[in-house]
Amino acid sequence: MPRTLLTADARRPDLVDAAVRRFARGGYAGTSVASVAAEAGISAAYAFKLFPRKEQLFAAAVDRCFDLVVDALERGADTAQGEDADAVLDAMGGAYAALIADRDLLLLQVHAQSVAEIAEVGAALRHGLGRVAELAAERSGGTPPQVQRFVAYGQLCHLVVTAGLDDVDADWAHALTAGIRHP
Repeated sequence: MPRTLLTADARRPDLVDAAVRRFARGGYAGTSVASVAAEAGISAAYAFKLFPRKEQLFAAAVDRCFDLVVDALERGADTAQGEDADAVLDAMGGAYAALIADRDLLLLQVHAQSVAEIAEVGAALRHGLGRVAELAAERSGGTPPQVQRFVAYGQLCHLVVTAGLDDVDADWAHALTAGIRHP
């Protein structure tokens, strides 16, 4: 049976998905393009043909992460038990909490924040956060302070999960984790 070669357009999404996984585990500095390429089943040379610089590949992974976040938030908004802003934002938050049970997406966002000074990464991170904030405002009809709390709460969820605060038995940790639900 003849082997079908995939075009660059067909391989690019596989490489980006592999980048989400690898960069989430190793961060920007600790992950080579060669390791991402190997996970995607392509050569490093081909990966560099698709994304000539590591920064571009990392930014594409951040973009993919926020595509998944926005999709989850949309689905969450569709399930809201009411039309008021708080009900919609709560449903969106629940959908986000379920999504980041996949720690790759959560960790990639944390790693992106840590290297946001890299122009492409910072731009991708700001674009993704903008998409989230605009969607939250549009779907909920919430005020800017409500949208701010929604995004801030999401960032607090990241901190609770990454720092393992659920396992800390101290008053300060209980204060930070009160009311936060996540898988």
